[in-house]
Amino acid sequence: HWRKIKLEQLKQLILDCGGIFIEAASESNSINPNENFKVNIEAINRGKSTVVLKSIKNSEGKILWDKTEALPFNDDKKNEITLNSGKHNPAYSSPYWLNEKGTVGMYVAPDDLIGLPETPPLEQLTFELQFGNTTIPFTKSIIYKFNDPVKGEVYRPFEVLPEVTASIPEKVLIFANDEAKNVSIIVRAGKDGVSGNVSLQHPDGWKVEPAQQVFQLERNGETETFNFTVTPPKGQSKGYLKTLVTAEGKVFDKELVVIDYEHIPYQSVLLPSEAKVVKINIQKKGQNIGYINGAGDAIPESLKQIGYSVTTIDPTAISEEKLKNFDAIVVGIRAYNTVPELAFVQPILNKYVENGGTLIVQYNTSHRLVTEDIAPYLLKLSRDRVTDEFSEVKMLAPENPLLNTPNKINEKDFEGWVQERGLYFPNEWAKEFTPILGMKDKGEAQTKGALLMAKYGKGYYIYTGLSFFRELPAGVPGAYRLFANMLSIGK
Repeated sequence: HWRKIKLEQLKQLILDCGGIFIEAASESNSINPNENFKVNIEAINRGKSTVVLKSIKNSEGKILWDKTEALPFNDDKKNEITLNSGKHNPAYSSPYWLNEKGTVGMYVAPDDLIGLPETPPLEQLTFELQFGNTTIPFTKSIIYKFNDPVKGEVYRPFEVLPEVTASIPEKVLIFANDEAKNVSIIVRAGKDGVSGNVSLQHPDGWKVEPAQQVFQLERNGETETFNFTVTPPKGQSKGYLKTLVTAEGKVFDKELVVIDYEHIPYQSVLLPSEAKVVKINIQKKGQNIGYINGAGDAIPESLKQIGYSVTTIDPTAISEEKLKNFDAIVVGIRAYNTVPELAFVQPILNKYVENGGTLIVQYNTSHRLVTEDIAPYLLKLSRDRVTDEFSEVKMLAPENPLLNTPNKINEKDFEGWVQERGLYFPNEWAKEFTPILGMKDKGEAQTKGALLMAKYGKGYYIYTGLSFFRELPAGVPGAYRLFANMLSIGK
């Protein structure tokens, strides 16, 4: 193992010290499986030593070029060869550990690829260079490069991608009633002149119209959007919509995700083209919700999916007059860590509750709070958390409205949660607070601060460390039902 590594390092040292540059660059950034493509070969000897390029071979050892030419000093030798992508395993350039569905905390990967930092390149060329009487093989992966007007010469991986991909922009679709929704599918060409049809696979009991639609895309990278009408079943149900694209006698079911940031290598990722659909038996009271953003979450979008009207509130513009028209105010995650203005408007929020409003505060970390007075009564945060998303949840106040109105909450509502139950639970609170739920990790003491409710004046103050910011975007039915109860309290 180490011998192989050191030999490769020595060979690179020979190139560097000898001033020798060799490269194999494709004319395009990606191709399709079993497609011919052109590669530009370049070799430059910037040193004074005599170097002879004897041959160029592919990864199977086939000779592609064997003219045996000396490389004159600083003379740019260029050649063009044609290759075929053939059939490789994995077939595409996507990260190999994402090709199959994994388990909790574990990827699934072929045994021969485990431990590799990236998917093996499509093709590597071996340049045989002769130094005196010694011939040394140098292996180079085929790359793609282009000139950017600002950055100059930019290198990218040379990739193998499908002829066509499709994506559903909304990854989770929540149906709070029997009404149908429009679902968009974006079909993207991976080559010039591709046509076919696109359809949606759906769970039993769901309906999708039309059954399929026809597309025709003329240019590589061109996209077209298609709308399908999806109707949920009568009862509670969940599953996945999956796109199926038929073109050129093949079926494609992948979505192309491009990762392109300055600080990491460019890469294309192929994922299953699907969206989660959830029909929830849910009741709700109230309609107009005000939302104060914190560190960032997707709660507003999730609440809109079940029919709420959500308005983002600028914390610098909070006043009693502006708050009085909202049925409830929700404070985003870590807002009391990241929004300094809350230290000054907390009395206004408390007054809103006193006058009959509902204020729901989501989790904050226990340090670096902009104010210690995050509630109308004593409330101290801790580092208590429950990381096991499968942990048992006990109803500490089974008769409390949060567990009964308008949705009856039971243990089944805590099934299917993702990543964790919650974090930074309070561990000390005033007697006015009622702890609603008890939970714990294995071997730990039971926590009671995951969900606290207090009556204040005519309204209600609720603090929750439950990870709704994870559960709602993931389409967890029970999390939606419990959050609807929180918003409905006192209505």
